[in-house]
Amino acid sequence: MQIKYDDKGLVPAIIQDAKTKNVLMLGYMNKEAYLKTNETKKVTFFSRSKQRLWTKGEESGNFLNLVSIKNDCDNDTLLITVNPVGPTCHKGTDNCWGEENEQTFGFLSELETTIAEREKNADVEKSYVASLFKLGINKIAQKVGEEAVETVIEAKDDNDELFLNESADLLFHYLILLRAKGFQLKNIEEVLLARKK
Repeated sequence: MQIKYDDKGLVPAIIQDAKTKNVLMLGYMNKEAYLKTNETKKVTFFSRSKQRLWTKGEESGNFLNLVSIKNDCDNDTLLITVNPVGPTCHKGTDNCWGEENEQTFGFLSELETTIAEREKNADVEKSYVASLFKLGINKIAQKVGEEAVETVIEAKDDNDELFLNESADLLFHYLILLRAKGFQLKNIEEVLLARKK
């Protein structure tokens, strides 16, 4: 890998969680740190304050286990994906921005949050989702079945717009069913990951 080190012999290294894709921290590597990281499979930096190599976790045990290293288009920044052991920041947080390193599914996670709020306020809220929660698990499960059948029917036709709309309806109602059963998408992901060969 060709790396363009700066005039101090350093290159920025962005650390990203391999699973959640969240950025955990930024460090700097010199050639020796890069080679040691590849050799030990534990991310090692060049500490600018201590002026020495520093393996993340050498004191705390919160190592960053190497998954991959990629170079950017200009060869002057590294993206290092890791499996972190414990918090990344020296302040004890999951990352150096004080945020939790949670798995998210983009808009679907937002939708899960909205569904949870509608369930919580089902007694006072007048929304379609709240009405389903008031009707109970049998009605919610029935709606998933109906949407599944409609999705299959549209899959056999040539109207992509109808197929996508029915697919969205199915996924939406499935998220409601997951919530009614006390689960989230992350629980389904765990099952699928356990099946991965």
